[in-house]
Amino acid sequence: MRVVAGLLLLLLGLCGSGAQGEAGGLGEVAEINQNTDPKHPAEESTQQSTKQTAPDVWTELRALRDMVVEQKVHMELLQRENSDLQTRLSSSESELLISRSRIDQLERENAEKPKVAFYTALTDAGQLGPYNTDITLKYSKVFTNTGKAYNPSTGFFTAPVKGVYSLQFTGFGYNAGLIAVYVYKNNQRIMANWERIDNDYVPEYLTKSLVLELTAGDEIHLVLPSGYSIYDDSNNFSTFSGSLLFTL
Repeated sequence: MRVVAGLLLLLLGLCGSGAQGEAGGLGEVAEINQNTDPKHPAEESTQQSTKQTAPDVWTELRALRDMVVEQKVHMELLQRENSDLQTRLSSSESELLISRSRIDQLERENAEKPKVAFYTALTDAGQLGPYNTDITLKYSKVFTNTGKAYNPSTGFFTAPVKGVYSLQFTGFGYNAGLIAVYVYKNNQRIMANWERIDNDYVPEYLTKSLVLELTAGDEIHLVLPSGYSIYDDSNNFSTFSGSLLFTL
């Protein structure tokens, strides 16, 4: 018990001395505050300048933040526009590839398509006829014979493929008399043309055009009927020509 009582007394003593110390400390602080000299004017100016500078920094920071936000929005718009341009570019590239593919296809089709065209003149001998029988006109002067469909030895044009063909011929008469040209398809007459010349000094022409659907192997030739004549010389007055318009 004595030990416990002694410890209690010791604790009470320590608490009392602490209280006095705190009181003394507070008194000293008060005394120091009372004895402290007033602040120097330069110090007060520095503090005021610091107080004024702090709001300016915050203003600049806010302005910088707004600028960053604005730049970010502008960057997003540019990225969106760039994405749209890339989409349009991809679409244009796809259309270009389709166009190139179509052009290649047309070029292949054109390369595979038969090319048929001929242009001929009759003779340099002058007037032919009249004769007592019909004769096949052999246009011996060949200027164009693409596809070799015209045979100058026989006077026959043979269609190499099924298609629509354009054919033309011109007959010239120089002296008084009758000129005529008949058109035959596979030995069947499909057109008759003639002209009368009443004046030796006034030449006459007859010119005709045909558009025919022919199958491969069909033959076209021109005939001078009996009793009629036709004229040609180096001027190539009487001609026979044709070409393939398109295949079927």
